[in-house]
Amino acid sequence: MGSDFRKIVELTDVKAEDLMSIFERASDMAQLWRERRMPQSLAGRRIALVVNETGWRNTTAFDLGIQAMGGICVQPPLRWDAHEDLHDLTAYLGNWFDAIVTRAPQLSILRSVADSFDGPVINARTRQNHPCETLGDLAFYYHKHRTIDGIKVAVISPKSNILGSWVEAAAVLPIEVVQIYPAKWHDQKSAEAVSRFSCSSDIKAIEGSNIVITDCWPEGADPAELMGYQVTDKMLDGLPDDVEFFPCPPVYRGKEVSAEAMRHAACRVIEAKAFLMHAQNAAMEWVFGEG
Repeated sequence: MGSDFRKIVELTDVKAEDLMSIFERASDMAQLWRERRMPQSLAGRRIALVVNETGWRNTTAFDLGIQAMGGICVQPPLRWDAHEDLHDLTAYLGNWFDAIVTRAPQLSILRSVADSFDGPVINARTRQNHPCETLGDLAFYYHKHRTIDGIKVAVISPKSNILGSWVEAAAVLPIEVVQIYPAKWHDQKSAEAVSRFSCSSDIKAIEGSNIVITDCWPEGADPAELMGYQVTDKMLDGLPDDVEFFPCPPVYRGKEVSAEAMRHAACRVIEAKAFLMHAQNAAMEWVFGEG
């Protein structure tokens, strides 16, 4: 393995100019995918996809994307929180694999995996962050608008892994991110640390947003406390004409979004999630020093 490989555990691991190059390359990847002429930039690369958790979109996209770019993808049935020592596990994987794409229950575990593995590591999700999901959404926005400078992102969500990576994005990129939710679910610590991230309990803080993100209601929450934060078609009507609405799957109509909002012209979640794979493919090239 060469010394020019990189790792993506948090978006703050990547410089702004490199994130922008990933978005640009994701646009190229989208075209190449449609034309069925994917670059074989992972030819000869062997990637371990270590996933023993629920969810399927971004891990399926990794598996398919790696194969489409000529790589070999294998899913070892191991868990990082099992009885074997983590450093032993990464050493065993290092015997056979050039890179690891993985989920872990805790960000600290995934960071330890990245620190101990001598090769690229990409975070496919933890309970604290989900960098690929945010990469995909921003890549789609950039593909459509050709810029992200100065955009406002409203994340209508409790403190969650989705919000976590939008905070990371705000720490690196020239975007403003606001969390809109009842105060007891605010990520106040991040608001104090990241100047382009803020929290609000006022749904009117959505005004002027270029991107609207939602996440699932907290388990056991009182619906009466959260209905005022449900994204509706009327709410979307009051936003800029070019607003992009990306409710985070899984989407629960009648809870965080209304059924009408899912049919609104601003709702482009299907198109945005197509870019999940294109952005991940671009990231795979980047971590191997190809970009």
